[in-house]
Amino acid sequence: MHRIDLSKAIAALKDGNIVVYPTDTLYALGADIFNEKAVRKVFEIKKRPLDDSLSVAVSSFDDVERIAFVNDDARCLAECFLPGPLTLVLNKKNSISDVVTGGLDKVAVRIPANDVALDLLSRFGPLTATSANVHGMETHHRISDIKMQFKVDDIVVYIDYGGLEGLPSTIVDMTAEKPRILREGIITEREILDVI
Repeated sequence: MHRIDLSKAIAALKDGNIVVYPTDTLYALGADIFNEKAVRKVFEIKKRPLDDSLSVAVSSFDDVERIAFVNDDARCLAECFLPGPLTLVLNKKNSISDVVTGGLDKVAVRIPANDVALDLLSRFGPLTATSANVHGMETHHRISDIKMQFKVDDIVVYIDYGGLEGLPSTIVDMTAEKPRILREGIITEREILDVI
């Protein structure tokens, strides 16, 4: 277990700032999903179109249910693969802003299997989980390289967990009658279908 002091990161998030934190796949840009100004800042520094929704990281399945409607298939997948490299696209609840979801009525949620991420998320709450890079540019695996893409005042805290070489998470849309794989990552389509 990594022992990292998260007090500066938590204070920065409370002040509406952006942090870079590790997940089980890659580093992510974290902002308080309930602070629209902070979420807009993520789009701004990432140079990402506002209609291109951001995924959300939470620490527990209870948090998933706070922001999204969960069906039986989604619950089965969560029990089997979360925490882990799986992102579930679910119908969102009104508790989450349209800014986060790019105006869509769906939200992409994941629970990363990373001790530092889970500690941060359990102590602060849900965060944006978009990769820590400028939109369309290379996604780096080390903090030193990530810093090169951003201005000094873009990110207030970088949580360094060493090199992260994870593959992207598998994204499954659970909002239609049949689950649909939007991106196959570490978890294969066969594994998903075997569960549901």
